[in-house]
Amino acid sequence: MNEMMTAAGGNPVLPLGVMLPFLGGLVVYGIGRKHKKARDYAAILVGFTEFLLFLGLFFEYRNMGRQWFGLPDVCGFGIYFTLDGFRAIYGLTASFMWLVTTVFSEEYLSRYRNRNRYYLFTLFTLGATTGVFLSAELMTTFLFFEIMSFTSYVWVVHDETKEALRAGETYLAIAVIGGLVMLMGLFCLYTSLSAGVSGPLWIDELTMRVLSRSSIFLLWPAGLCLLFGFGAKAGAFPLHIWLPKAHPVAPAPASALLSGMLTKAGIFGIIIVSCQIFWHNRIWGTLILMIGVITMVLGAVLALFSVNIKRTLACSSMSQIGFILVGIGMCGLLGEENVSAVRGTLLHMVNHSLFKLVLFLAAGVIYMNVHRLDLNEIQGFGRNKPLFHLIFLAGALGIGGIPLWSGYISKTLLHESIVEYRNLLETGAGPLFLTAGWMIIVEWIFLISGGLTVAYMTKLYICIFVEKNRDPEKQKAYDALKGNYMSRVNACMLACCGGILTLFGMMPGRFMNFLADMGQGFFACEGTTPPVGYFSVGNLQGALISLVVGTAIYLLVVRICMMGRCGDGSRIYLNRFSEKLDLETICYRPLLLTVLPFVFGVICRIGDCLMDVLVVFLRKTIYRESALPYELTEGTQITHLAGQILDHLIYGWKRLRALGKEKKPSCNRRMEHRLAAIHSAVSEYNTAVSRSMSFGLFLFCVGFLMTVLYLLYYYF
Repeated sequence: MNEMMTAAGGNPVLPLGVMLPFLGGLVVYGIGRKHKKARDYAAILVGFTEFLLFLGLFFEYRNMGRQWFGLPDVCGFGIYFTLDGFRAIYGLTASFMWLVTTVFSEEYLSRYRNRNRYYLFTLFTLGATTGVFLSAELMTTFLFFEIMSFTSYVWVVHDETKEALRAGETYLAIAVIGGLVMLMGLFCLYTSLSAGVSGPLWIDELTMRVLSRSSIFLLWPAGLCLLFGFGAKAGAFPLHIWLPKAHPVAPAPASALLSGMLTKAGIFGIIIVSCQIFWHNRIWGTLILMIGVITMVLGAVLALFSVNIKRTLACSSMSQIGFILVGIGMCGLLGEENVSAVRGTLLHMVNHSLFKLVLFLAAGVIYMNVHRLDLNEIQGFGRNKPLFHLIFLAGALGIGGIPLWSGYISKTLLHESIVEYRNLLETGAGPLFLTAGWMIIVEWIFLISGGLTVAYMTKLYICIFVEKNRDPEKQKAYDALKGNYMSRVNACMLACCGGILTLFGMMPGRFMNFLADMGQGFFACEGTTPPVGYFSVGNLQGALISLVVGTAIYLLVVRICMMGRCGDGSRIYLNRFSEKLDLETICYRPLLLTVLPFVFGVICRIGDCLMDVLVVFLRKTIYRESALPYELTEGTQITHLAGQILDHLIYGWKRLRALGKEKKPSCNRRMEHRLAAIHSAVSEYNTAVSRSMSFGLFLFCVGFLMTVLYLLYYYF
């Protein structure tokens, strides 16, 4: 198929799925300049058309198999798209989420300003995101990945408050640094894999090209750079710092997309690196596993400490990304036996996208009515609202991994992959740098992280739906809303989304297994797994352990340590998290704004001094000035000659004017001195400019030489 894609052509619906949101965004923006209501409907129409298009592609793939499209002469490297099972699933998921959030945005943004800008960049981000998921080679992935990063920045700073702008700084810094490191990784990868082969870096051919090399060690710099770039967008530790800051300040529909979909674009890239480049590499799998474990636990702990509902959900996203990374790590560790890990990873990606669609839009419903996000302010909002109660409960039970909801299915498969690998280690089949004891620790961390998920979702649920607000007047206002807290259209949409989570969990054999069978080929996994007894005693035991741990944490930690009493006896939620522990404040900002400028400033000054020493040495040796027959007191031969001519001309003019007078004019050599002074000033200026240019040229030559040596080293 890749040979066919080197020529222009293929299924034209694939580029249409990418370009339609870009063109639609421009049209919607133009309509919004004149008609606000028509603009909202036009945006919904674009989202609905995109959903129908990907729904058609989904069934077309089921009937006709893989699709492709290529434009080889665009952007030098060409733009190439393909559609397989995984891409069909995530293209459909992305278009569905954008449709739901666009419909929800009509009501949510009714009192916002800059709505034209919001819809424009929302549709642009949709086009870029679908471009990432449909990309068939890595430069196409990079192109749309960077477009997605910059267009989604507008979501974060939409409110233009101080907090939003600071969060936007963090988001943009992570996006830019991650993009540059990713680009370096692509250059390294292209250099490492292009020996004897030219053309695009086809994603499907990466494994074959890697296996054709005698050593995989040279691919590690490229792999680590790509992991940095994709991990930054995924929200993996330690590049997670944008998640807790961006989500609370962005509009709720944008937060749902940031958490549920844009993080999956990062996961998409990590899967490519882990399952294509480092195919079944156990050292790489261990690295991803460790990053996943840290991300999983840290995100859950941060969510437990939070007293802001959207920040809680943002930290929860970090934790669930950790669960997914654990699954990707297990894919590498299990090798040929990684079917459970692959299916669990894929299903948890889809599940998490739907969880955050439901939960962030539920948080949006609260914010639309209360205009607050603090738990002490929204306390008791959900009382006497049965539909809203069921919608939120579906998302909470799903993300908590409770049986009969979809999250239980994916977490069971992930847990089973950990148990499988532990059993392999106990029989001596695993690598020497891991032991069964370590995997027992990983298993318990996995279960405890599931318990932390149960604890912080229980905290949100009881705060919103069980407890009453400390202010009786606020509680009366909340109770008076009854059925007027959201439109019927939004209520139906959220109910359908919650129903999907329940349906998937109750009928995993029909829905979840179908998705896993369809998408697992993207992970370079063609094996089949025997029927899984999702509701067997052994699998239910893991969910029960997490449930018990979560209940204990809620009762012993949240209710006792994270709540206090006011003077009137009412209980409030306390923010026990110290801002001094913020990784961005204590590490990244000082590093980027103080330490690195100082270090590189010292290096540049040393380079400047060395350049001056080199220039002086050359002037005194190779370029030493030859002795003149006579030395001038000032200026040069040119200024001396020009000054003499001008002085004689001036003296002659004065003699003509003094004819007939007794006093004769004197001959003063003033012009020679003036020209010498001008020459001295110009020389000093030229010297300063030439030294600056010489130093810049010197740094360029050093960097160019290092790059050439690096390319020669990897090429030969």
